[in-house]
Amino acid sequence: MDITIDTTVLPHTDPEASLAFYRDVLGFEVRSDVGQGAMRWITVGPAGQPDTSILLAPPAADPGVTEDERRTISEMMAKGTYGWILLATKDLDGTFDRIQATDAEVIQEPTEQPYGVRDCSFRDPAGNQIRIKEVR
Repeated sequence: MDITIDTTVLPHTDPEASLAFYRDVLGFEVRSDVGQGAMRWITVGPAGQPDTSILLAPPAADPGVTEDERRTISEMMAKGTYGWILLATKDLDGTFDRIQATDAEVIQEPTEQPYGVRDCSFRDPAGNQIRIKEVR
């Protein structure tokens, strides 16, 4: 089999704030931006990796999601327990310093984890956890 990761999805609550975070703070390219108002689907990805993307999407736009499920999703997003992604960098300390300087919400400073990685963590504007590990 030849399977690759093309796109992963993270929810957004404020498309402009999410766009600014992924574009201006993380330095990702904007690949597409469709829809309007809160109903926007924004695709971003790391420069030099055109085959890997993150789709920032309205969290409960699917018509199959019930009102109770929408409420649960909103509550989980507010707590920061709904969406998350793992990223990697060769320069964890420099990356952490650049992101922290933007007033992004820090969850954890660079730390050597007991499971063998050194990483840090932030929240994006929607509450999604962004963990960044150091490539060794």
